[in-house]
Amino acid sequence: MGWLDMFKRTPVEITPLDLSWLRVDMHSHLIPGIDDGSKTMEESLDLVRRLAGFGLEKIITTPHIMSEYYRNTPEIIGMGLEDLRRAVKAEGIAIQIDAAAEYYMDEIFLEKVKAGEKMLTFADDYILVETGFINKPQMLLDTIFQLEMAGYKPILAHPERYQYLIADKKLQEELIDRKLLFQVNLLSFTGFYSKQVKDFGEMLVERGVVALLGTDCHNTRYLDMLETLPKHQKIYEKIQKLDLINTQL
Repeated sequence: MGWLDMFKRTPVEITPLDLSWLRVDMHSHLIPGIDDGSKTMEESLDLVRRLAGFGLEKIITTPHIMSEYYRNTPEIIGMGLEDLRRAVKAEGIAIQIDAAAEYYMDEIFLEKVKAGEKMLTFADDYILVETGFINKPQMLLDTIFQLEMAGYKPILAHPERYQYLIADKKLQEELIDRKLLFQVNLLSFTGFYSKQVKDFGEMLVERGVVALLGTDCHNTRYLDMLETLPKHQKIYEKIQKLDLINTQL
């Protein structure tokens, strides 16, 4: 062996990502052109093909509905879903695709809930909701209450990404005590967003309060990073043992 050989590093092989244990991804943005996710049908097909390749059996894609930015309606999402389904079938990609929505919690959304407006849900009246990342919405607890009173089962999307929640231990405990369903992004465990987000996501897993996992896939960059998840072996193995609602959807 030459002296230069001593400094050569053996390439580390990453185990191929396997999500067959998850069965269903219930958070993504794959309907082209209606939010900040996929822009074209070609891109959507590439993303769906890769998700199917990870072993998923079903995708429930969840376009944003935000009063200020993405004014999607059940009709817009429904038409987009049918177009995507036809394209996936034509490509021979073996995966089931449904759609719901990711609702942004603001005053307008709260008024719609109070007025009894029909919301896009999946399975047993589950509804995916999100907030801004920095400041706690004043109507957060009221909105959750009103959703529950209307018969919905609210799921808080990616709680590990909310700075206000990370900083507020009292609020953390209040939401956990209320048995609010938490959905954590798989990408959070890779450090994709930040180390702080990664650490908080792992803490939620340790607390046993994670009910659902999702890819929150928007584009190719998301899936490229997601493929590094097996490198984080400890948390990768731990999340596979969780009792998740995903497997029942």
